[in-house]
Amino acid sequence: MSGKKSYIRLLFIAVFTLLFSFKAFAITVGFAQIGAESSWRTAETQSIKEEAQKRGYTLKFSDAQQKQENQIKAIRSFIAQGVDAIILAPVVETGWERVLREAKKAKIPVILVDRGIAVDDDSLYYTKVASDFIFEGRLAGSWLAQALHGQGKVVELQGSTGASAAIDRQKGFKEVVDLFPKLNIIATQNGEFTRTKGKEVMEAFLKAHGNNIDAVYAHNDDMALGAIQAIKDFGMVPGEDIKLISVDAVKGAFEAMIDGDLNATVECNPLLGPLAFDQVELALAGKEAPKWVVQDDLIHLRENAKETVASRKY
Repeated sequence: MSGKKSYIRLLFIAVFTLLFSFKAFAITVGFAQIGAESSWRTAETQSIKEEAQKRGYTLKFSDAQQKQENQIKAIRSFIAQGVDAIILAPVVETGWERVLREAKKAKIPVILVDRGIAVDDDSLYYTKVASDFIFEGRLAGSWLAQALHGQGKVVELQGSTGASAAIDRQKGFKEVVDLFPKLNIIATQNGEFTRTKGKEVMEAFLKAHGNNIDAVYAHNDDMALGAIQAIKDFGMVPGEDIKLISVDAVKGAFEAMIDGDLNATVECNPLLGPLAFDQVELALAGKEAPKWVVQDDLIHLRENAKETVASRKY
């Protein structure tokens, strides 16, 4: 009987030790997200959460509600909690040096997702997993130049001020538009990447320029969807009287293309969880990675929307 008790006791100790060891080596990752301003952002958040769960990691999540100061507070909280790595979707490009130095001092690698930052020392972050926003802008500009036969008046719905996506999508678009002397951007304004603000800005554009507007370039689909409603309310036909192209390729954009309201959308895949956690694992293993892991993009047209909408995952 005593032998049986000893065996049970040893088994208990072994199980306890195994559980303790697993807990000791469990990986905890902090994720400082921008917010939930669009369906694209929601899809990105879900992708990160699902991938963390799939790999058995503990994820500490923070929604900054579009405020950099909230993201900085979250990063400092992650550092204080001793997380193994931090995933950051930066709301703006600048102002990260101090907090990232704190993370570096604590030997916590930082992986940027979907947006970049402007720092003098790029060793402050491990890598960036994101699309090429300049290329996206060029794709949009090239399509629009062709659709308007190289001439017309365009209004631009910009993303949030200071965001790398907004800066680069504008830059790439303007590079192409500037090649056509008769193709002009007559107005540009911040639509904050939201449908509500996109509608509001488009209403102002229509009030100021009305029938002179030939096309709309929106830095994301949500703003384009808001602009579509404003155009309808104004008594014009979106997709016909005013051509529209946007970025992200969310399911709502495909539905708008099927309805004839949106002409085209440029892909920007938000399902970055697998790529982001691949980089987390490389960083924790002490391996090198490129400073930019590029997510490939392409353009979707209204003519093909019905064929591809069923396969969309976001």
